[in-house]
Amino acid sequence: MNLIISLIIGVLFSASLFLMFQKSFFKLIIGVILFGYATTFFLFTVGGVTKNAPPLLSEAKAAVDQLADPLPQALTLTAIVISIGVQLFVIVLLKKVYEEVGTEDLDELNTTDKIK
Repeated sequence: MNLIISLIIGVLFSASLFLMFQKSFFKLIIGVILFGYATTFFLFTVGGVTKNAPPLLSEAKAAVDQLADPLPQALTLTAIVISIGVQLFVIVLLKKVYEEVGTEDLDELNTTDKIK
């Protein structure tokens, strides 16, 4: 099971990096979104999957190995919020660049004569 999860995470990260290195704005945005999903999935699996186990208990007699670790859960929630912020920033930034330059090709952005 760990091998399958590791392969899925590796495929998500490699696909996101491949898309982020493409010339198109749309592929760049999809790559950033996939990178956020891969990071969230990685942090979720690092915490370990415990079925029906609460992160905190009021009773002191519960075994420590039966508790879910709350730190990866908090890191996953933080990663979700940060990835949404980064995705929105990239979308707005690329929209503004497209309005200024008038092209979607990232290779044509190195010239300064098109900027108004």
